[in-house]
Amino acid sequence: MTLPGETSRPSGTKRPGDTGPARDRGPAGGTSLAAWARDLALGARFAVTGGRSGLLRTLLTATGVGFGVALLLVASSLPNMLFQREVRESVRAVDGSEQVTSPRPDSFLHLGRTTVYRDDVISGLLLRPEGDAPPVPPGASALPAVGEMLVSPALRELLDSPEGALLRERLPYKVAGTIGQAGLIGPAELRYVAHVDFLDTENLDGRGTRYGWSVPEEPLNAFLLLLVVVACVVLLLPVLVFVATAVRFGGEQRDRRLAALRLVGADIAMTRRVAAGESLAGALLGLLTGLGLFAVARQFAGAFTIWDVNAYPSDVVPMPVLAALALVAVPVASVVVTLFALRGVAIEPLGVVRTSTPRRRRLWWRLLLLAAGVALLVPLMGEVQVTGTSIDTVGVAAGTTLVLIGLTTLLPWLVEACVKRLNTGPVSWQLAVRRLQLSSGTAARAVSGIVVAATGAIALQMLFQAMENDFTQLTGEDSSRAQIAIGADAGTAAEARGMIDRFERTEGVSGVIGIVASHVWRPGPLKEGEEFAPRASIRVGDCASLGEFATLPSCADGDVFVFLAHGAQGNPDDSWVTRTARPGATVALRDPYPHPSEPQRPEGAPLPQWRIPATARVVDSRPDPTGMYEYGILATPSAIDAARLDEPDAQAMVRLDPSVPDAADHVRNTAEAIDPTSWVRTLKDTERDAAFSSVRTGILVGSTLTMLLVAASLLVTTLEQLRERKRLLSSLVALGTRRSTLSWSVLWQTAVPIVLGLVLAVAGGLGLGVVLLNLGGQPVADWWTFLPVVGIGLALIAAVTLLSMPALWRLMRADGLRTE
Repeated sequence: MTLPGETSRPSGTKRPGDTGPARDRGPAGGTSLAAWARDLALGARFAVTGGRSGLLRTLLTATGVGFGVALLLVASSLPNMLFQREVRESVRAVDGSEQVTSPRPDSFLHLGRTTVYRDDVISGLLLRPEGDAPPVPPGASALPAVGEMLVSPALRELLDSPEGALLRERLPYKVAGTIGQAGLIGPAELRYVAHVDFLDTENLDGRGTRYGWSVPEEPLNAFLLLLVVVACVVLLLPVLVFVATAVRFGGEQRDRRLAALRLVGADIAMTRRVAAGESLAGALLGLLTGLGLFAVARQFAGAFTIWDVNAYPSDVVPMPVLAALALVAVPVASVVVTLFALRGVAIEPLGVVRTSTPRRRRLWWRLLLLAAGVALLVPLMGEVQVTGTSIDTVGVAAGTTLVLIGLTTLLPWLVEACVKRLNTGPVSWQLAVRRLQLSSGTAARAVSGIVVAATGAIALQMLFQAMENDFTQLTGEDSSRAQIAIGADAGTAAEARGMIDRFERTEGVSGVIGIVASHVWRPGPLKEGEEFAPRASIRVGDCASLGEFATLPSCADGDVFVFLAHGAQGNPDDSWVTRTARPGATVALRDPYPHPSEPQRPEGAPLPQWRIPATARVVDSRPDPTGMYEYGILATPSAIDAARLDEPDAQAMVRLDPSVPDAADHVRNTAEAIDPTSWVRTLKDTERDAAFSSVRTGILVGSTLTMLLVAASLLVTTLEQLRERKRLLSSLVALGTRRSTLSWSVLWQTAVPIVLGLVLAVAGGLGLGVVLLNLGGQPVADWWTFLPVVGIGLALIAAVTLLSMPALWRLMRADGLRTE
């Protein structure tokens, strides 16, 4: 019997039974590059022409490698995706570097608007051209007409849907076109650009003449940089582990083929190169599969939003260096891993020694990897400072990688040490345990990616929770007293009062803290050193509303209070109040010395004044629901004719009825209807640092993709193991074994390595987390961060078992006993 490409037994091969190394002297066994190329090509031919079984194994390998390659390419595209989002955001911003003080043919007034609709953030830009040659906003072909707006495709879809009914009330402009890619940071962004006629010099953000400007990039905080470095290691290492596992699919059937090669005269070195060629063929096919998956995912990039991040297909471009490294490393790794796996295997013409009891795994070198990783990290403890902007990136990355690799290599030893002591139990349990005792390495490799991902996830979560306090600030706002704050300019006090009444009548509002706000000035000539008359604020409202700004001993309609900021923010401006407003003092209701750009009082017209009652009480300020300590005068409606106030504002802080689902949107619609330039702010007790939130979002996106890969890899590996045992499963069923028993055995075979892996991951993750926290001198905030990770691991057991059941039942059919 001869194989294609072989004419005679190669010289220098060992005789049957001789397991020692063989020297290659003949042309067939030569070690030249030509011999390597020939043997690798022969292995690749076997991979695609080895019948249905061999082809299926190659396809499974290609699928596994393809998943890994696709994720590596996506990961290498993230920097460009984020960079392009920043570029478009800066390109569409109005250039604020040029100060334009008067109208020009190319100038325009602009006001940025941000609103929230059912937890979705909608950004907008209001424009009013001042000449006949205004620039066109990025992403638009022309400026819309007055009362019209351009919208993003996602916003158009929302407005056209039944879910956008409330939002259509808030954006009363006619849709005249669509914003292109240049004006959007992502295809799912909700944004509009409207042409309005109500902007003036009093209610605008500024006057511009062009778009596009750049913001100097600020270096990342050292803690955030630590998070990024650890996250890169944690997210990419499971991918590499899976790729290394995938190229070893079909080991048992490959062993039988290699034994046949030895029978027809191939030496040991040649058989190993042929085996490497089989793996190389699967890896190369996996590369093509990965490129295909990446191309498909790239085209649908805009259709998916993960943690509020999506991108245009043109943005998903891998970094050339990282992409080239991935494409070269995968085939090289397939050859190296195969040769490494066969290093202790004696392939003989009559069989493979691997079928005997394997040699006991050594522990020392696995612990050495862990110790080396810890040794690299320990000297860096205390080196990461909150005020710093750099860390020892190489040391942290190398140390973390060695620790994770050490834990991964420790898992096979742990599985082997545990399963050899498991003997008793039901039939399904004994079948699973016996299988693990015979080949625990295969099962351990299958879940090694979970160990890496879970260990890294626990360590990252510990870092997140410890750092969250450093990057989360208390805003001082009290969302238990009010949930939304609104402010709007009013022409008269009656208009301001009418605005407040409209909020009180809005659906979903349970209460309103409403005041009419203005200023009073000290009358009389300016004193030495004064450039303008001292002034103080005055707020007019009912007692319940006034009580939100100061501690009032008692209050009735007709009362007046002078409140001073003696609270936590200090009282540096109390002098302005005491120099202007005090019980019994007379104050001016208009600015006696207005700025030349302000409207002037007609010559000879009397200055409107008001006398503060002598019975007015001086009280301490208290923080209002927005967290501010205000100061000035508080007056009830009967104490002063609010119609005399100068340029009053309407200020409202709204309490929402939690039983009304869209209460907040009804309030925002009312504010937009009252004044399109009004400001609306949701009150929050805490606020997270933007850079921290950005890093957290990126890591969550990567973690989600990694966990999906781990789940897919575990399923593919399980299906491969079931396929290899097709004849055995069919034989057991033919001898009377219940199908349910075999199903439970599959569950135990998946569960035992995963449970042991999770135990190892919890111990390793907590230990790695403590070491990483000590780099910045941070204490452990929560020792129970591993619980969600364990829950995900248990869910993976259930999911993989359920998804593998159809294949298992199909493989247990009697036709599995057929052979050739």
